[in-house]
Amino acid sequence: MGTSGVTLNFPNPSRTYDASRHCVCFWGYDNSREITFLVDDAMLAKLNSDMGSGEFALLAAFDRNRDRILGLARDLYKGGPQIRYTIS
Repeated sequence: MGTSGVTLNFPNPSRTYDASRHCVCFWGYDNSREITFLVDDAMLAKLNSDMGSGEFALLAAFDRNRDRILGLARDLYKGGPQIRYTIS
């Protein structure tokens, strides 16, 4: 089970593709703390077997699986000092 009192929300729907890290970045909030999440290309390919390549295709794959990805982020996040997590 997660840490008691941990509340992770995703009020900001924005996401960006980071070509240098080969991932889509998005942000969650635990109260006023911003937490960065990175979903690598390989994970997006696992979620979308027919995914194309390039920034547009990766962002579209993220959007199609947003609810599932946010669930994975909630499972991964446990609170504490860490502010960046990779979903892979």
